[in-house]
Amino acid sequence: MGIDISHKNERKVRRTEPKSQDIYLRLLVKLYRFLARKTNAKFNYVVLKRLFMSRINRPSLSLKRCSQLLYAKSRKNKILVTVGTVTDDVRLATVPKMTICALKVTGAARARVEAAGGKVISFDELARKAPTGKKTVLVQGKRKAREACKHFGRAPGLPRSHTKPYVRSKGRKFEKARGRRTSCGYKK
Repeated sequence: MGIDISHKNERKVRRTEPKSQDIYLRLLVKLYRFLARKTNAKFNYVVLKRLFMSRINRPSLSLKRCSQLLYAKSRKNKILVTVGTVTDDVRLATVPKMTICALKVTGAARARVEAAGGKVISFDELARKAPTGKKTVLVQGKRKAREACKHFGRAPGLPRSHTKPYVRSKGRKFEKARGRRTSCGYKK
């Protein structure tokens, strides 16, 4: 008779490979697994971990955000690296010259960056240019910027709740009575 050991908490819940069967993504994983092992640079471990992530955890970055992140003097002439998508932003009038490395760059964003004299490179090119992540800025998009996240939190209507309710419409007849108007009891 041995000791009855509880095994219920022993499973490690983290990805060790991407769910996707995309061969190009899997080749990148192979490359960055090798670089992480051989260079021992934290940059490569972080990129490898992010390559495994789901699309929700790899939010997109706009060109405007990219230019803001590279605005500081200490970040001039550095390569902006994001494991995700870079999208165009019409709010940005002039795109500065910058080098971007991303999993995907939309056609319009790529055209604007290249028109400004910048460059868009892939992760295999980055591995040749900066195998340890020197002179790079590793950034992510905002994960909580999804519309779905606005509905998370304390129930709508409770005190100190800023959660967005799930309603069909924003009209007078939809969740606009007590607590929402002074004419109906009170307004919080």
